[in-house]
Amino acid sequence: MSYWVMWLVVVVLLAIIEASTVNLVSIWFVISGLVALIVSLFTEAFYIQFGVFVLLGIILLVITKPAMNKMFKEKETKLNLERIIGMEGIVTEEIEKNKIGEAKVDGKLWSAISDVKIPVNSVVKAVSIEGVKLVVEKVQEEKPKKKATTTSKKKASGKKTVSKK
Repeated sequence: MSYWVMWLVVVVLLAIIEASTVNLVSIWFVISGLVALIVSLFTEAFYIQFGVFVLLGIILLVITKPAMNKMFKEKETKLNLERIIGMEGIVTEEIEKNKIGEAKVDGKLWSAISDVKIPVNSVVKAVSIEGVKLVVEKVQEEKPKKKATTTSKKKASGKKTVSKK
C-alpha cells in the first residue's frame, strides 16, 4: 500500500488547521508531513514514516517556535500615562479627602483624588492612576533655614549697630 496519499491528506488537513489559527503550531507538522510524504516514496515501512513525521515535527517546534514568537511578537506600546507617575504638579482646584479636585501635571489638567485635604497651589506628586483620576499626595515643602543674625557690630566710631534681617 502506498502511504503518500495518506501523508498528502495529513499535510492538507494540517495546513487548513494552521490557516484557521495563528499560533504557528501545526505549521511545523505540515513541514514534517511533507518530509514523511517524501520518505514514503522511498520506503513502505509506516513506522519509519510516522517516526520521521513525529520527531521532525517536535524538533522543528522546539527549535523554531521561540524564534518565530520573537519575530512576530507585537511590540508593547506604552501609554503616556505611565510617565506621569512620580511627576510633580500644582493643585488648581482644592482636593478634599476622597473627593475629586483638580491638579495640573505635565501641563495637563487631571481630575485628582487624595486621602487628605490639599489646598489650591500646593505642590503634589502623582502616585498612581485609578481609571481617569490621578491619585496624588502632597509634597512636603522644606522649611527655610533661619539665618544667624548678628546682634551687634562695632564700627570704627565705637557705636554699636543692630543689623536687621
